[in-house]
Formats: sequence, C-alpha cells, structure tokens
Amino acid sequence: SRQRKWGVPIPVFYKKDSGEAIVTEETLKHVIDLVREKGSDAWFELPVEDLLPESLKAEASNLTKGEDTMDVWFDSGSSWAGVVSAREELNYPADLYLEGSDQHRGWFQSSLLTSVAVNGCAPYKTVLTHGFVLDEKGAKMSKSLGNIIDPKNIIEGGNNQKKDPAYGADTLRLWVSSVDYSSDVLIGPSILKQTSEIYRKLRGTIRFVLGNLHDFNPESDAVSYDSLPLFDKYILHQLVTVQEEVDSNFESFQFSKVFQTIQRFNVVDLSQFYLDVVKDRLYIRGSDSFERKSCQTVLKHMLDTLLPMIAPILPHLAEDAWQNLPFQTSSKSVFLHGLAEAKSEWKMSGADLQELEILRSVRSEVNRVAEIARKDKLIGSSLEAKVVIRTDSQELHTILSKYSESANGVDELRYLFICSQVDLKEGPAGEGVTEIPEVGTFRATIERAGGLRCARCWNYSDTVGTFGDHKELCDRCHPVVQGKKAVANVAA
Repeated sequence: SRQRKWGVPIPVFYKKDSGEAIVTEETLKHVIDLVREKGSDAWFELPVEDLLPESLKAEASNLTKGEDTMDVWFDSGSSWAGVVSAREELNYPADLYLEGSDQHRGWFQSSLLTSVAVNGCAPYKTVLTHGFVLDEKGAKMSKSLGNIIDPKNIIEGGNNQKKDPAYGADTLRLWVSSVDYSSDVLIGPSILKQTSEIYRKLRGTIRFVLGNLHDFNPESDAVSYDSLPLFDKYILHQLVTVQEEVDSNFESFQFSKVFQTIQRFNVVDLSQFYLDVVKDRLYIRGSDSFERKSCQTVLKHMLDTLLPMIAPILPHLAEDAWQNLPFQTSSKSVFLHGLAEAKSEWKMSGADLQELEILRSVRSEVNRVAEIARKDKLIGSSLEAKVVIRTDSQELHTILSKYSESANGVDELRYLFICSQVDLKEGPAGEGVTEIPEVGTFRATIERAGGLRCARCWNYSDTVGTFGDHKELCDRCHPVVQGKKAVANVAA
C-alpha cells in the first residue's frame, strides 16, 4: 500500500490558471456514479474529461483533478453511514463492531466521534476487541522470519503431509474458540496437534453415542424423565447445567469458556464417568430391556442438546452427526433446528443430587485403589475386583447402603464402580482414609471377586454354573440369552 497513492479520493477539480476549486452537486454525483461502477481507482485512472459531467467537459483542458485522499480514520469512521445506514438489510446502530485492540484509538474512536456528531448516538451497541496471532514462541509472524502459518495449510495440509498434516476447518475453528482472544494468541504445530486430539476425543464420543442408538425409536422406545434411574437423571442435570453455561458464554462472546465447558463435560462427565458406567447396560442387558432403553433415551437427549451446542464452533462435525442420526428429526439440518431449549425440570437439587455427588467422590477413590491393585497384579480387569468400603460415618454408610441394590437394575454401586461385587462394612476405617467434607471418612480396598466369571458379561458371580442349559452364564445373562433363543425359535 505504500508503493502507490491509495485511499478514497476527494473529488475536487482545480482551475489551472487560478487554482480555484470546482466541486458542485453535479460533479459529485457524476464521480459517485463512476466510482459505483468502476471502483475508487477510477479517479486515479480516468482522464479529467471522463470524470467531468457533460456540462463541464468543454473546460477539461483548463482543469486538473485533485490528488488528495480522505483521511483514513474519517473514511473508515463514517462507514456506519456509507454501509450500515445505506443498506436496508442492516440495522443502525450496528449490533457489533469487531476489530483488533489497536483500534481503540482508531476505527472505534473515529466511528464514535462521527456518529455522535451527526446523530447523537454511538454507531454500535457492542464493541469487541481481540489481540493478534503470534507463532508458537510468541514472535510476530513475518515473511523474513519464515514463521507465517497459512490457515489454508492448516485445513488442507502442506506439501509434506507428515510434517504439516491436514487438520480440517473444524480443528482450526476449535483452536480459535480455545484461546483467550482478549490478548495475543499463539499457534503452531504442537498447539494444533493438541487441539486435534481434543477434536478427535469429542468426535469419538459422538460416534459412540450414535452407534448405540442404531436400534432406538424415540416414538416407541423413549422412557419418561420421571421413570429414569437416578444415575440417568444425574447426567441430564449435568447436561442442562453445561447448556446454561454455554448459552451464557456465547451471549457474552466468551468462546474460550464455551470450549472449556464442553471439553470438561466430554472428558470428565461423559468419557470418564457416564459413558464408562453405561457400557454394561448397553452391551449386556436385553436389547428391549428397561435398563438399555432408559440409557438410550438419555443418549438421544445428549445429541439433541450437544449437536446444536457445538454447531457454531464445529459446523462440519455437528452437521455430519446430524445427517447420520438413526431416527427422524423435525429439521433437515442442525442449522435449521436451532439451539435446544434448556429444560429446567432436569435440574436436580436436594438429597438426590448431594448423594450422587458423594457417590462420584467415592468412585474416584475406588478407581485410584483399583489402579494400584492392577499395578500390583492383584487384578487385571476391574470386573475381577470386589470393592470393600469401610466407614464409621453413619450418614455415608446409609447413603452407600441405599445403592447396594436397586429395583431398576441400574442404580447400584457395582455398576457405578464397574466391579463384580461391593462389600460395605461399618467401623473405623483405619489408615489411608479419604474424607468427604461434612459427611465423613472411608477407606476403599480391593479384593479378588468371588464366584466364577460369566462368559458373556465377564462379571464374577456365584450364580455362574447353576443353569443347566448354560453353565457359563450368570443370573443376569441367562434370561437374556434364553429370550433371544425364544425369539429365534418363533422366527424359525
């Protein structure tokens, strides 16, 4: 831009003999029409006679065109008049002015001054500023340093795909959402690799959920909220809490908090907790059982909420998943569906929520000691374990006892801990206790589970070997297999 004259020209002609300025409504209109047709370079490229209206063409030989350009800050600062106010599809004041942090004394300021001077109000409702993109070491990108990162190479990959793999547009957008744009941000190969892993983790979760809904019909199979097990209600509580946080952060342009909230929910609440626990129900229970259908109902609610939630950041992933939903939807595209409405009735409170938070704390400790038992070769899989919990807290013992068995076949400690058996003991916990504030202390230990291993679910049970027709099955799996046999016989 410094190699030539540039900017919006000031369309004034000057008499060669006297220097008198010639600018009238007629000359302005003629130049405006030319610029509208040919662009602002028309002033610099066309001869004087072409720039003059018909009534002044005879005087062209005595006129010269001015070479001054409009002050760039006045030029950009009046864009609210030349763009926003001039176009019917736009509104004045504008909803948002977005630019870099260097524009506080530039475009934002000049726009404010010109708009207040003419109309007595700011030309924008909100101003959002951002920092600048630096390389991975925090250096400014420049051709001389050779550290410029081309967004196209991030999306499509470079010439050497091993060195510069194609991450796709969604990974680039995910990186944008992950950084705090209020200051300068860093980007480079290792940062993109980490972002890609986060993207793949989320994509993997969505694939898992989609895969386990292949035989689910919302019209006939859905379980009402009131009938859902508490473990299912708890994850819906977490889901609606995340949805409210995400909606609030989108409204305030806090995209990094949107990213953090979704990532935390995916890793901590889904991958490491709920989806880990429900695999037993999805894979082992009968295909038409309450235990499985209730879980599928929750998985369907997750997609209904999660896909519109991630669509503004990960449009390709969201639309890809939406197009592969195994059931009919009211919208052909996730972008026509709109954001799901947060369901306040899914919010839990009181004793149930407190109990489930306590159970998650206990589960974290059980997972820790189980990992130690694995390293010590006491067990291999967690299903080889019997978890023994000892506590002298009457409150904690009462809560744990409540979940030692369940009428719905879901809300049980052995499924929560992904083990074969759980043994609760009252009394002093001894050394190595874990404290739950305002509840009490407990100690979790691991022993080998009793009984034989079921060939189907791999749980250890004393009931394995008690069924004459299927000695290798436990009391959970035997009726499922028998049911499948009965269906097969009817079909035959």
